[in-house]
Amino acid sequence: MSEICTPVAPGQPLTPFQKIGLESVTRLHGGRDVVLAIDLTESVGLNDEGHLRLRQIVEDSLKSGDTVYVVPFATKTNPSTPEINPLTLETAIQFKGKADVEKILQLITFQPDLRLQNTDIQKAELTIYQGLADLNQCRLTQNQPIKPQSIVWITDAPLFTKSPATSEEWTETPADSPFRIATSPETQQRQEWLNQLPLNQRSLPIKTQEQRQYNLTIVDIPPNVQEFCTPTPGQKETCLVSPYLWKQLWLPGLILGILILASVGMGIKIYRLNKKWKLMVNFDDDDQVADQTCSLGNHQRIAIGEYESGCQDTIDLPGAEVRAYLVRKGEKLYLEPTNNSRIEYQDKIVDQKIQITRSRINFNCPNPKPPKNYRLTIKIQK
Repeated sequence: MSEICTPVAPGQPLTPFQKIGLESVTRLHGGRDVVLAIDLTESVGLNDEGHLRLRQIVEDSLKSGDTVYVVPFATKTNPSTPEINPLTLETAIQFKGKADVEKILQLITFQPDLRLQNTDIQKAELTIYQGLADLNQCRLTQNQPIKPQSIVWITDAPLFTKSPATSEEWTETPADSPFRIATSPETQQRQEWLNQLPLNQRSLPIKTQEQRQYNLTIVDIPPNVQEFCTPTPGQKETCLVSPYLWKQLWLPGLILGILILASVGMGIKIYRLNKKWKLMVNFDDDDQVADQTCSLGNHQRIAIGEYESGCQDTIDLPGAEVRAYLVRKGEKLYLEPTNNSRIEYQDKIVDQKIQITRSRINFNCPNPKPPKNYRLTIKIQK
């Protein structure tokens, strides 16, 4: 992102349509924000199991296009020690493949920092959740693809506590922390983000060699931005999310629509090609000859006259020869005369292949011995 974006406040709830649209944007472009939030205090101290599971996450779950942030946190006792690393692109790693695994692992502190005591977990939550919201809001305002986000919490501090946490829940919040005060702006802001963001949590407890327990918790956040709709003159309002979705999805939507229409058209065409036609034959001037029904599939033919083994069916007429063939090729029907005996179509003698375009056709098949015209009508039902 080319510019620093202003921190965002929780906005209005998204509609189901907007949520689906944001999901579509992320599916089109891929990539996630992945935060490795690691408690540096001695009470955690990543043991062999924690080390192994964190390496598993880095090696096996990261995908090309992910943006990775390593965020250690604790309460500083030394002014030169940062409390929480900021979520900035300067500190992030753009994960492109296995070559970046060691680069990420080198940024992870696998040993506790003994200078750090207590964990202001509520401050860490506010910093990270608001930081992630800022990243996606910045992408929205710059018309860039937003991303789903995940936080890997490694801490013995309880997550999602009420504001403030009671001493039974967590006693390590520093005495001067604003999160000890229920009415402080920071406390209220943290609670607003916990209420606003669609947070999905999964936890795994891990015991250290000293039999202390900490948790590896994954918090997934589906694609999310903050919607702000503002009234404008003329009884209208201006919003952020819907115009963004239009800019992101109109071209893919158009392409998808064309592909769907093409697929439907192709499906209809294939169905029509595979469907057999029904030919109902009526002998107009001969009540003694029963009506006949034939079927004709694609690339098949029906003999008019004598039976022929290579034909799908036969329209039987006096004589020892085949007068013509009705041949289907795709959606077209042809009459192919054999010139062995005369056949007339629309009162004209047919002596070469012609296309039949009507669904009701009349043929005359003259027979010289004894002289007689065999007139037949064929109705085609496709």
